[in-house]
Amino acid sequence: MCGIVGYTGSKSAQPILVGGLKRLEYRGYDSAGVAIEQDGELEVVHRKGKVEALEHTLLHFHFTGTCGIGHTRWATHGRPSEANAHPHTSCDAQIAVVHNGIIENFAELRENLIARGHHFTSETDTEVVAHLVEEEYARGASLLDALRLATQQLVGAYALAVVSAKEPGVIVCTRKDSPLVVGVGEDGSFVASDIIAMIEETRDVVVLSDGQFARLTSESVEFYGEDGNAFEPIISHVDWDLDVAEKGGYPDFMLKEIHEQPRVIRDTLAGRLVNGALSIDELDLSVEELNLIDRVYVIACGTSYHAGLIAKNLIEGWARIPTEVEVASEFRYRNPIITPTTLVVAVSQSGETADTLAAIRDARVKGARVFGITNVVGSPVARESDGVIYTKANKEIAVASTKSFLGQVVSLTLLALLLAQVKGKLKMNQVRLLFSELADTAHQVETILEDTTAIDRAAAACVDATSALFVGRGMGAAISYEGALKLKEISYLHAEAYPAGEMKHGPIALIDEGFPVIAVATKSPVYDKVISNLQESKARGAMIVAIATEGDEEIVKHADHVIYIPKVRDVFSAITASVPLQLFARAIAIKRGCDVDQPRNLAKSVTVE
Repeated sequence: MCGIVGYTGSKSAQPILVGGLKRLEYRGYDSAGVAIEQDGELEVVHRKGKVEALEHTLLHFHFTGTCGIGHTRWATHGRPSEANAHPHTSCDAQIAVVHNGIIENFAELRENLIARGHHFTSETDTEVVAHLVEEEYARGASLLDALRLATQQLVGAYALAVVSAKEPGVIVCTRKDSPLVVGVGEDGSFVASDIIAMIEETRDVVVLSDGQFARLTSESVEFYGEDGNAFEPIISHVDWDLDVAEKGGYPDFMLKEIHEQPRVIRDTLAGRLVNGALSIDELDLSVEELNLIDRVYVIACGTSYHAGLIAKNLIEGWARIPTEVEVASEFRYRNPIITPTTLVVAVSQSGETADTLAAIRDARVKGARVFGITNVVGSPVARESDGVIYTKANKEIAVASTKSFLGQVVSLTLLALLLAQVKGKLKMNQVRLLFSELADTAHQVETILEDTTAIDRAAAACVDATSALFVGRGMGAAISYEGALKLKEISYLHAEAYPAGEMKHGPIALIDEGFPVIAVATKSPVYDKVISNLQESKARGAMIVAIATEGDEEIVKHADHVIYIPKVRDVFSAITASVPLQLFARAIAIKRGCDVDQPRNLAKSVTVE
């Protein structure tokens, strides 16, 4: 997994490449590198660590070349090191390649290339591409044709950008199952794995589809299909505000994105209630087809999986359809029961999560209807689903998902309401009332964000802990899993989540004096049960931090720290309760000196299995 950026034009490539890599660093950040044409040669510079280390090194080179490619890496094959950093080069160092994805048959290709006399300098799967292109180029192919012929030998997923000192000013690129975007600006041509890398230079872009190629020069871009024939692409104009890529006055992207959550709720709900009825036209299923749905699978990974746990409660509770939530990496290997009346809901923030994509393809082969929920327009999940809801979270930079998660929860809530409406399990006036209350959560989240004093106090009390338990029941149990994950991701403080009733079946053995137990104890049908479980923990010395409903005075008797949130219907409590848990995790991470935007060992977009 990584970020790719390339530029050829009339300006110096170095600052453009470095600027693009900085914006892509959320995709991977264990090493970075560039290859820049300079005086008829390719100058390649790698550095282990973040882009900042590469930028500092490049200050000593003063490259003036106007064509180059860059890369920021999250390791898959080979440990993080300068040798394994991209770009990778051919034996003669005249060809350089950057790659996002995974070459599944690289070991066989590498062995054959070595037998033919090629010399490898890294442990990566990517380097085989440089040598394959080198061979085809040596046989007389152009750089574009050499890349096309090389990709015919590849098995796996890839976005590739290639330069050669023998074709100055040219970048060729292609993709399969990994995103790649091409742009044309006044000062040259651009390629990147994400629009955000080129947004300062151009807003007119072409999103390549699988098997398509592009040849970039300083003046134009030519597009070719898998068959080698040229075609005219569809050009999209990006109207994002530039501050999408900036912190907007906040100390970090995570806090900025937490504060953007009310807008995400409103934008995701906009236009969904039409003439008093819920409408999701993108689902692309008729009322009759929806009414036949008799089983739902929600497939997802990480944070998105926790959104699925919330959806299970809602779909079963409202629509009365049996619903299972599956970790995507396990789903495809489990031989699940799938029929033409099965609905598979694939949830992915990036829309390019490899495990989720593989599960989608397996489900479609078995006859299921597939519905995607993602934040990225035109992403692989969106393209390979029968329908899609976009979460309207806009670009999320911090690795730990916050606003995308809330957008997913709201989108899944809409889907649950729609299924209940179609099945006749909820009357129209009930749907309208629930929709109105769902929309009200935007204001309730704003209320939570106005005063975080209690959250900061609770975080200060837990900062020196070595472990923590998150507990809740019903909807509270589902959101506890997300709270524990957030704390682990960004503070490196070990945390686990359990249904509160399970504490006495093992986890309570961990509790000693001062051990943090974070409880989602909002007013609900199981509130009294949660209080009983907290008493069990308190009796053994636990320090209780409770997320509680505003006006609940009883909870003070059982908790050391109480974080109040506005009163909402229990089915919507996951939306409001998630916000203080996000802020709680961030506050602890900040106090522990952690980078909340780029936690170690993690990447924003997981494009490998």
